[in-house]
Amino acid sequence: MRNFVNSRAAGLQPSGIRKFFDVVSTMEGAISLGVGEPDFITPWNVRDAAIRSLRRGYTQYTGNRGLPELRELISEYLKKSFSVDYPADRIIVTVGASEAIDLAIRATCESGDEVLVPEPSYVSYAPIVSLAGGTPVPVKCSADNDFILTAEMLESAVTEKTKAIILPYPNNPTGAVMTGEQLKQIIPVIKERDLLVISDEIYAELTYEGQHTSIASFDGMAERTVYIGGFSKAFAMTGWRVGFVCAPKEIDEAMLKIHQYTILCAPQMSQRAAVAALKEGFADGFAAVSEMREEYNRRGNFLAGALNKLGLKCFMPKGAFYVFASVENTGLDGEQFAEKLLAAEKVAVVPGSAFGGAGKYFVRASYAASMKQLSEAVRRIAAFLGKTL
Repeated sequence: MRNFVNSRAAGLQPSGIRKFFDVVSTMEGAISLGVGEPDFITPWNVRDAAIRSLRRGYTQYTGNRGLPELRELISEYLKKSFSVDYPADRIIVTVGASEAIDLAIRATCESGDEVLVPEPSYVSYAPIVSLAGGTPVPVKCSADNDFILTAEMLESAVTEKTKAIILPYPNNPTGAVMTGEQLKQIIPVIKERDLLVISDEIYAELTYEGQHTSIASFDGMAERTVYIGGFSKAFAMTGWRVGFVCAPKEIDEAMLKIHQYTILCAPQMSQRAAVAALKEGFADGFAAVSEMREEYNRRGNFLAGALNKLGLKCFMPKGAFYVFASVENTGLDGEQFAEKLLAAEKVAVVPGSAFGGAGKYFVRASYAASMKQLSEAVRRIAAFLGKTL
């Protein structure tokens, strides 16, 4: 049956994240620091909105773009929170930010196009570019530079075939954040080289120092930026699968056609839950989001501090909810370290190589877990290393 399999799909490597998650799910007593799954429960008012929508029989399709009320609220939210201005009629509600990434790349990438992908970064970017017929070009970022993208790095990676740059900040897996000043430095290169920006800002609300800055908020950048966001991380709504994508008119129209033919619409009950999340947020100043952000910051400081004491040097996360720790001084690469740690102490982390070649000697640990679990995980990691805290 191999002759029937698409060659691009056949050439993809399985997700390095899911591999360890699948093993952990069958291992009694294991602690998973692998998948980025918030341990917070979706706020009750959001769940209740979905329950009420089911009771009222709101179980039909919505329009392809999503509920008008939700799109208006998203537009208002982006403007008030991040000074990003996209009208409701250029917003598509998607099945999570994952669909939004896929739409953005498929609507813009053609055979022969190069798309720059800063590494380490989310596992889906490069495979989706490849599936669209393009060529993902890694731009290696370093812990020595806080894993940010510089103008020099961007300029050196651009060729005549480069069409777009994916901007993944706050970053999964490193926890890196690009400040407004740092974004300003790369904008001249983007404009001079006439690049499209695909900005994945799903972790925007989980920025620990100051306010998140979007590249789409700078003059002339919204017209060349595809903005991706969603409700999964900051609103503790991973399983609801509600994301959104905003784009210039021509790209928006292309994405909508793909969305119409492949997905049709996001589930109505999930969209109504998202409406409640934003309405409640506007009413109380997004108190639940602030509470989660503060708790994640506390956990991140704890985990990064503990791993550094154990000799696993790691960058102190400034956003998202991951620690990216170097294991090079153990004599193991990330893959070997993760496999041996899981076998010996039943703690699952993700090899850094899952996020690109720049992560070969790193592992990613998610701190979207309780402090009790994190403390026990640190104890087990110390035992694995033959050390005590």
